Amino acid sequence: MENTLRPAMTETGSVASRTDARRSVVAVALGNAVEFFDFGTYATFAVMIGHAFFPTKSAFMSLLLSVSVFGLGFIVRPLGAVLIGAYADRAGRKPAMMLTLLMMTVGTGAIAVLPGYESIGMAAPILLVCTRLVQGLAWGGEAGPATTYLLEAAPIERRGTYACWQVATQGFAAVAAGLAGFVLTMLLSESQLYSWGWRVPFVFGLLVLPIGIYIRRRLSDTIDSHGAPASTREILRELNTQHRRPIVIGLLILLGSTITQYFLNYMTTFALTELHLPGSIAMLATLTTGATLAAGCLVGGRLSDSIGRKPVLIWPRVLLLLLIFPALHLIVSQPTPAVFLITLAVLSALHGMSGAALIILIAESFPTRVRSTGFSIVYAVAVSLFGGTAQSIITWLIGATGNPMAPTGYLLVTTAICIGAGMMANETAPIRRGAASI
Repeated sequence: MENTLRPAMTETGSVASRTDARRSVVAVALGNAVEFFDFGTYATFAVMIGHAFFPTKSAFMSLLLSVSVFGLGFIVRPLGAVLIGAYADRAGRKPAMMLTLLMMTVGTGAIAVLPGYESIGMAAPILLVCTRLVQGLAWGGEAGPATTYLLEAAPIERRGTYACWQVATQGFAAVAAGLAGFVLTMLLSESQLYSWGWRVPFVFGLLVLPIGIYIRRRLSDTIDSHGAPASTREILRELNTQHRRPIVIGLLILLGSTITQYFLNYMTTFALTELHLPGSIAMLATLTTGATLAAGCLVGGRLSDSIGRKPVLIWPRVLLLLLIFPALHLIVSQPTPAVFLITLAVLSALHGMSGAALIILIAESFPTRVRSTGFSIVYAVAVSLFGGTAQSIITWLIGATGNPMAPTGYLLVTTAICIGAGMMANETAPIRRGAASI
C-alpha cells in the first residue's frame, strides 16, 4: 500500500503527529517554490529574454515588451482560480495541486527549449505568450489549494506558523533565481548569457518539478469530498451571496501588497537600467529580496499566532509607507552596492512580515467548503490586475518622466489602501477571537 503524508489536523478535528504535519508542509512548499522559481527567473532575466524574443532598435522597448509578456501570464490566473480552486473544494486539495504542478512542468519545459526570434521569427514571441498563459492558468489554480492545505494541515494554534510557508517559499524561490543569475553572470560572458545562459535556470526548474510531483502524490487530503459543494456554480453562488465582504477587503489588501512585491522583483532590472550597477550586483538584488522576504514571512507567521493577524499585517506596512520615499531616494542618490542591497533587504523584510499575516487572514476569512475557491479568486484577481501590470507601469513611469523616483507615488497610494483595508478586516486568529476553530 502506498505510504501517505498525513496532516496534523483535519477539518473533522483528528490530529496526527507534528512530524507528519511538517512533512506535509515540505511536500506542499517544494512544489510551490518550484513554481515561483520559474516566475522569479523570468523577472531576473527579463532583459535577456527581451533581447531573445523582442529584438528592437530600442533597448527600452525590448525591455517593455518583455515585462509586458511577463504580465500576460497573469491574465488567465482568475480563470485558473475559478476552475482549479473550485475543483479543490469539490474533489480535494491534493488532486488540484497535482494538476497545477503538471501544467507548470509543461510551461517551464517550453520556455527552456523555445527558439528565439532569430530562429523562427514572429512565431517565437507568439509561442512565448502561449507558454506564459499556460503557466498563469496553473499558478492561478495553485495558490488556493496550496494555501488552504497548509492552513488545514496545521494544529489550530499554529496555523500562522504553517501557512506562512506559502509566502516564504516565494522568497526561497527568489533566492534560488537570484543565485542562479549571480552564478551565471560570474561564469559566463555577456554574449553567452544573452544567447543561451538565461535558459539554464528554466532547465533546472524542469528537472526539479518531477520531484515535487512525486512528493505530492504521497499526501493525504485535508478534507473529505463527501458533502462538498456539488458544482462550481454552487460555490460561486455561495461566495457571491454570503462572502462579498471578505472578497472586497481581500482585494484591497492585496492591491498594495502585490504592487510592492512586484516593485521589489523589478529591482534587478532597476539596478541594471537605472542605477547602472554591475550585472553581478543586480542579480544579488533578487537573492537579497528573496532571503529577507522569506525570513520576514517566517517571523510574521509566528507573530500572527501570538498577537493576531491584523497587528502583523498593519504595522510593518505602516513602516513601509514611511520608508518608501526616503529608501528609493537613497538608492538613487547613492547607488552603491552596499546601500542598494541593505535598503532592499529592509523593505523586503517588512513586506514579508506583513505578507504572511495578510495571506493567512484572507484564507481564514472563508469557511472550509468554499475556502480554496474564495481565496484563489481573491488572490488571482488581485495579482492579475495589480501584479500583472505593476512592472509595466513602473517601467513606463520611469521611461515617460526620465525620473527613477517616478514610481514612488504609485507605491505610496497603494500601500495606504492596503493599510486601510487591513484595518477594516475582521481578526481571524483563534487566540484573538476566542474561537476553537475557524
